[in-house]
Amino acid sequence: MFGHQLKFLRESHNLSQVDLAKALSVSKQTVSNWEHNNIMPSVDKLCSIARYFSCSTDYLLEMNNRQYLIETSNMTPRQISHIQQLVKDFQELNHK
Repeated sequence: MFGHQLKFLRESHNLSQVDLAKALSVSKQTVSNWEHNNIMPSVDKLCSIARYFSCSTDYLLEMNNRQYLIETSNMTPRQISHIQQLVKDFQELNHK
């Protein structure tokens, strides 16, 4: 569920609930409620969480496998090409 995904991401980024709350402009209690599946975030906050962790909202909602996004808006086409090649290289390593 959403709460499990959020807690996993928060802990994997070595963030406390307070740290994440500050980053998302919510209270620590709100983060705690999300992680315990007591409440769900608004659509706007869900999008903010996805942007913050560079993942899809589908991943947060467990609609698909883990899928991260890489922000490339400030990169040149050449830099983006290098990133794409690195991803391909890592995928090939995993298939060997």
